[in-house]
Amino acid sequence: MKTTTKDTRWLVSVALMAAIVVLLANTPLGMIQLPVIKATTVHIPVIIGAILLGPAAGAILGGVFGICSLISNTTAPTLLSFAFSPFLSSDFAGIFKALWISIGCRILIGVVAGWLWIGLRRLKLDPWIALPVTGFLGSMTNTVFVMGSIYVLLASQYAEAKSVAIDAVWGLIMGTITASGIPEAIAAAVLVTALGKALLVFRQNQVASAR
Repeated sequence: MKTTTKDTRWLVSVALMAAIVVLLANTPLGMIQLPVIKATTVHIPVIIGAILLGPAAGAILGGVFGICSLISNTTAPTLLSFAFSPFLSSDFAGIFKALWISIGCRILIGVVAGWLWIGLRRLKLDPWIALPVTGFLGSMTNTVFVMGSIYVLLASQYAEAKSVAIDAVWGLIMGTITASGIPEAIAAAVLVTALGKALLVFRQNQVASAR
């Protein structure tokens, strides 16, 4: 009976976090204005869900994030939406490339963050250290895998879309990682620490009161 209750609570928690992902992905709340760029916050509940509920939950939440990205890039395409929507691919192979970039890379956010949190806690690191590290590296997982996959799988299409030579793609990719990815990761470290610490305390209090 306790196992069934625990499983139900886990499913409800995952569903709640998934709803937050969908909300952020479809409203201006999913972006925060930094001095130079707008940083996405959609991956924040993915990372927090992975911390609180484990890597499997993180993978599910990352998949929800990826599906939202796929739908958004299909219904409101931009210059680079071909990399995220299989419906905008120019060839059959491009379908699988887009699915990997839009969904597969986002699943990795939750998997990496979940296992990283487990590893850091096994090392008995204080949450005030483990949380920002997990937030930062979880966010960088998104940026590095998405942009890295675009470079490896779609470099020529990316160069064509940007109207640059193929040998300029690496510089553009690294520029995006530096200018966008690092500020997003810093923001993620701050938000994951603040929200994660509060939620961990709340969960501990719930467990204590249930005993």
